[in-house]
Amino acid sequence: MTAIEKPVPVVNPWAKPFWDAANREKLVFQHCNACSKNIFYPRIACPDCFSDDLEWIEASGKGRVYTYTVVESNAPSAFVDDMPYVVAIVKLAEGIQLLSNIVGCDPHSVVCEMPVEVVFERLNNEFTLPKFRPI
Repeated sequence: MTAIEKPVPVVNPWAKPFWDAANREKLVFQHCNACSKNIFYPRIACPDCFSDDLEWIEASGKGRVYTYTVVESNAPSAFVDDMPYVVAIVKLAEGIQLLSNIVGCDPHSVVCEMPVEVVFERLNNEFTLPKFRPI
């Protein structure tokens, strides 16, 4: 049986700085200079005040698991060999939340409010994914 290739992100022009930074193993998010809101996922305008005066800021990379699930069955898919794995929403110290994976631990040891830090997994020459591990 032929292995299924894992999908890669579809990159919109306004999200390219995020993926470029991830490739350099930096986690970044947008900040609105008009209303001081931190923003994630990448957008062309602030969702609070609609300003397009946005800048990219490097995140601390530290956060906590907000919620999660352990994937035990996902066949057939490109992720079968990864099971079990954790899909989580991580709330960063800067207040933004992002969907990612928790790695570097037993998937069944993950709990809400667990402190985590960013790590990076290179998929290929174009894409590096930010993931999180327990601190």
